[in-house]
Amino acid sequence: MKILLTGATGYIGQRLLPGLVADGHEVVCLVRDPRRFALPDTLPEALRAQVSVAAGDLLRPESLADLPLDIDAAYYLVHSMSGHGQDFFQLEQDSARHFAQYLDRTGARQVIYLSGIANDHDLSVHLRSRSAVEDVLGRAAKAQLTVLRASIIIGSGSASFEIIRDIVEKLPVMVTPRWLNSRCQPLGIRDVMFYLTAVLDNPACLGQSFDLGGPDILTYKEMLLGLAAQRRYKRWIVTVPVLTPRLSSWWLYLVTSTSFSLAQSLVESLKNDTVADPARSIARVVPHPCMSYREALALAFQRIEQNEVVSSWSDAMSSGTLRQNYMDAIQIPKNGMFFDRQIRSFTRPVAEVLDNIWRIGGERGWYKTDWLWRIRGLMDKLVGGVGLRRGRRSPSRLRAGDPLDFWRVLVADRATRRLLLYAEMRLPGEAWLQFRIVDNADGTHALEQLAAYRPQGLAGRLYWYSVLPFHGIIFKGMVKNLLEFGEDGATQELEAAK
Repeated sequence: MKILLTGATGYIGQRLLPGLVADGHEVVCLVRDPRRFALPDTLPEALRAQVSVAAGDLLRPESLADLPLDIDAAYYLVHSMSGHGQDFFQLEQDSARHFAQYLDRTGARQVIYLSGIANDHDLSVHLRSRSAVEDVLGRAAKAQLTVLRASIIIGSGSASFEIIRDIVEKLPVMVTPRWLNSRCQPLGIRDVMFYLTAVLDNPACLGQSFDLGGPDILTYKEMLLGLAAQRRYKRWIVTVPVLTPRLSSWWLYLVTSTSFSLAQSLVESLKNDTVADPARSIARVVPHPCMSYREALALAFQRIEQNEVVSSWSDAMSSGTLRQNYMDAIQIPKNGMFFDRQIRSFTRPVAEVLDNIWRIGGERGWYKTDWLWRIRGLMDKLVGGVGLRRGRRSPSRLRAGDPLDFWRVLVADRATRRLLLYAEMRLPGEAWLQFRIVDNADGTHALEQLAAYRPQGLAGRLYWYSVLPFHGIIFKGMVKNLLEFGEDGATQELEAAK
């Protein structure tokens, strides 16, 4: 079959794509900006020819005019947790309507939509929005709709898992909002992938809606304590009614790696029970033994320990504050800029230096005065930024579009020996950080480290000059340690510098 996959750069889409290709399907990935799309590392070279990329923005129907018409089925995995309010609600429906109008021009027989369980009263705006999108796709598209409604998804890199993990690992004693008593039915990401592929071209699933759920029905408090038990932590939780939704959002935002807008949306949604209705259970049509919550946790931690996190919630644009067309910043401007350029020659193997560059940030840190980077991350959090807590998807691999602490990767090209980062922190301007290995005339090599900043107004210039005294310490030390880390004695020197 020829399948159109929306949300191909998101958490679910990145994991679904290899499975579809392995099943022999031809997949067209619909993305807003093809420069942000990269084939998953797990996709074998022999199967990559089965994947193509098409550019289109579902909020601009004119951009869909040239999409292929010979598709057989489509996955609609479009939903943002960063939106809020009536505008978001309407935009979600507009996006679904434009997609349905495109589908009606194709030969598609089925559209599959991953939604959320909405069996409670007084639904949050996000659960109401997902139900509204179901209605739009069901009414407007000629293709038969299959809806899969899921509760909390547990997997390495999922927003739910990472937030629960953040809370448990950082807080021995928790004073928590009352929404921790809400019930849900967590489902492992592996089981979500099974159902998404099992309903494809399945006659019993056409025109049907199903609730998905694992074998456990738990409160969020029980989920926190379950993860604590899995990690052998002792944790105490006190639930209080005085934390308003806004205070709860700030609590979640400051304690975890989530953005404030995402924290707001999550808190509003967590007030609802998301338990599957047995009458709508997919088990009636597609029998499958799902993992328990404990088993899903164990698998997630196993993937993390083996450095096999395929995708992360932070891959999505909603995890930060960047504009959607941030890839336009792939070339560092030359005019109206402030620069800090550090160049240092070296004789050690280029591959070793590249390894150090490619491992920057996350658990390894920034090679110099990490305490200053942590202070800057905390300051960013306090003004609504992403801070340093997002870390990185993999400790050793980078690709364009990856989050990297409070940066976003624009270029990660080992062949040309270049890494370019774009700042996602809150700034009165724009900032870039570039690492390049260049050849010297004498046959040796040099590491060029370039920090570039384009200020906005007087505040932007004042910001640059206020941090200028720290540049001499941070940037000179960074380039030195990037070259020396890994050699005998360099580890101790680096740790002392932190």
